[in-house]
Amino acid sequence: MATTATRPNRLRRSELSVPGTSAKMIAKSATSDADLIFLDLEDAVAPQEKEAARAPVIEGLNGLAWGNRVRAVRVNGTHTTWCHDDIIEVVTQAGANLDVIIIPKVKAPRDIWFVDTLLAQLEAKLRLPHRIGLEALVEETEALACVEDIARCSDRLEALILGVGDLSASQGIRAGHIGGGDGDRYPGDMWHYARNRMIVSCRAAGIDAIDGPYANFRNGDAYRKECMWATTLGAVGKWCIHPSQIEIANDVFAPSGDEVSKAREAIDAVREAEARGDGAASLDGMMIDAATARIFQVTMDRADQIAAKGA
Repeated sequence: MATTATRPNRLRRSELSVPGTSAKMIAKSATSDADLIFLDLEDAVAPQEKEAARAPVIEGLNGLAWGNRVRAVRVNGTHTTWCHDDIIEVVTQAGANLDVIIIPKVKAPRDIWFVDTLLAQLEAKLRLPHRIGLEALVEETEALACVEDIARCSDRLEALILGVGDLSASQGIRAGHIGGGDGDRYPGDMWHYARNRMIVSCRAAGIDAIDGPYANFRNGDAYRKECMWATTLGAVGKWCIHPSQIEIANDVFAPSGDEVSKAREAIDAVREAEARGDGAASLDGMMIDAATARIFQVTMDRADQIAAKGA
């Protein structure tokens, strides 16, 4: 079973996807407000460009000033002919400037173990100054069916991401576009089960849950709604496939000043009641107790994490 002792406390409100083939977009992303930027060697790169795309990714990691942004690379899946060399070339040439590797299309813990073992060998061989973390995409029905096992399979694993695009295909869902539902065919949020199951698995394992992409980047209101659904269920961030989505994600996945004040007031009221020997307190006409304080502590912890980054 994985533990949380060795995992860094990274901020992941917004995870920006950047094609690994575009040096211009990579350079622009390094100055963005995204918490995490991942340079993509997988779906954003055509098969004939897969190997060539490693060079601009390596150059970007080594040559740009990334500040306090988390630097990540999405490699190709472990089932492909590119994954092995993606990891070896990127880590060998830019491992000192890489924080996280994202593994797509996992189906079982074995996919995580393969990358974990390879990274451990490379880190030892290269004497890297830090440990490279992992994120994995839950975008296959096989992964969703054993997501609890995947979430706990490695102490290098820091987060799971719900990839609803490929999950639609894997599950045989008739969806209009990635991240979008169809209210005429299915009422409500058709991703609620998958989203909630993954988030619960992540929380139980002590890792982060990230909501996946929303393709219609021109519809900021719909993207904000998806962010609200995810954060309400306990996700800590969402993918951004376009820079216009960064501000929305950063806003929704951060507690407002009013929320922080309310949380602090509630926690203080409960602690004062406990100091008096009372099991509960009253605040704004409502009974609050230790469970209330625990709920609001999540808000305070989130605010402290954001403040520590200076975001």
